[in-house]
Amino acid sequence: MKTIWIDLPSRNYSVYLGRGLLPRSELWKKHLGDGKILIVSNETVAPLYLDTLMQALAGKDADVHVIPDGERFKTFETWRGILDRLVAIEARRDATLIALGGGVVGDITGFAAASYMRGIRFLQSPTTLLAQVDASVGGKTGINHERGKNLVGAFHQPAAVIIDSATLDTLEKREFNAGLAEVVKYGAIFDAPFFAWLEENAAAVIARDPTAIDFLIERSVEAKADIVREDEKEAGIRALLNFGHSFGHALESETAYSKYLHGEAVAIGMVTAARLSENRGLCPAGTEERLSSLLRQFDLPVNIPADVSPGRLQSALSLDKKAVAGGLRLVLLEETGRAIVDRTSSPAEIAAAIEQGLA
Repeated sequence: MKTIWIDLPSRNYSVYLGRGLLPRSELWKKHLGDGKILIVSNETVAPLYLDTLMQALAGKDADVHVIPDGERFKTFETWRGILDRLVAIEARRDATLIALGGGVVGDITGFAAASYMRGIRFLQSPTTLLAQVDASVGGKTGINHERGKNLVGAFHQPAAVIIDSATLDTLEKREFNAGLAEVVKYGAIFDAPFFAWLEENAAAVIARDPTAIDFLIERSVEAKADIVREDEKEAGIRALLNFGHSFGHALESETAYSKYLHGEAVAIGMVTAARLSENRGLCPAGTEERLSSLLRQFDLPVNIPADVSPGRLQSALSLDKKAVAGGLRLVLLEETGRAIVDRTSSPAEIAAAIEQGLA
């Protein structure tokens, strides 16, 4: 087992990584208080891993709340359902929420924890690659609004994150590949050697070789931890983690959160951002193609679908939560392994990058 320590002004906590951590009772009970426990999972994950977690929590006062599976259910109604359940079981401020599932479960459970009685403890138990390498670490919680992704939420750090990489054994191929988009992101924005490692070890990653998978999870979490320690609430360098996300979130919104998994939309968004970077002469020629090539190896989409209106997609960018009064903030590449936050891309340059990416 590997432990990564997250040292923040608001809260310090451990991220545990390894295979077979979910059943380890002593690990869970180390981070639980004396109050009630509510496990939040979804209809896909609960049948696979809920019994294991309940056995690990034997002797604790634990209830379960199961939500539908999918980004389209990351809504006010689902969030309120968790709060209603907390009220129904008479949870107090010493209660603990446990998120057992992927990024949607983690985000919405964390937001419920941030909201209930002005903030209660919660633990993350991510079961998808995307959640393990990205969403479970850093304290971003939230829900979607019909006009945009993650427009409602809060920063609320978990008490601990327990990553059992063995849960990836049951993850379907499409979900696994979607998680790889966030892994590629770390290499693209500030770790060129890691990007090269992914290129060289793509076959082992696709085959889910345990050694390769544990390495890429560890490297990704360490990268995110370094950024979050320096900038907990995205006032500066943490914005680099949004590479591909402005375009990706707009694409998710324009396709009603039903066509793409989050990682798939981010993959398209990263390529769009790389194209814009290359068009503007910010990065060397061939940067976009190198990124696209790696994403295609992981069976991820790289083109904007022809049935999405470029104009509507560009309009959706204006509601991106990363926009500021001075204009849209986009994360662009100076080279593979080095990114910047840019506010100077013109609407015409953005439009050209979008239109050139249409399938």
